Amino acid sequence: MARISGVNLPDMKRVEIGLTYIYGIGRTKSREILEKVKVDLNKKVKDLNAEEVTRIRKYIESDVIVEGDLRKSVNQDIKRLMDINSHRGRRHKMGLPVRGQRTKTNARTRKGPKGSMIKKRN
Repeated sequence: MARISGVNLPDMKRVEIGLTYIYGIGRTKSREILEKVKVDLNKKVKDLNAEEVTRIRKYIESDVIVEGDLRKSVNQDIKRLMDINSHRGRRHKMGLPVRGQRTKTNARTRKGPKGSMIKKRN
């Protein structure tokens, strides 16, 4: 079992897919990393030798921002938007969609469950 950036990669998956289990690495970034360190994309994670795992780990540690550092930087960016009171920051504070989606009928995931109607008096 290969362990890179504090994440155990699944043994039965191809290396290209296995690297996507690391926060901050998607399919495209995974392909770029494997091309740079000269590892076959179709190789299974369990078939990697120690030297290949070390090359991948060194490249990720030196050239790619992943896991804790990336999460921290994203949270700082959101906090900065909220501090300067930008439109996006206000949307984050209110718990509403940030990227221009409609909210009249949709956005239940962001807004939470629908509130009940107020009962009318007769």
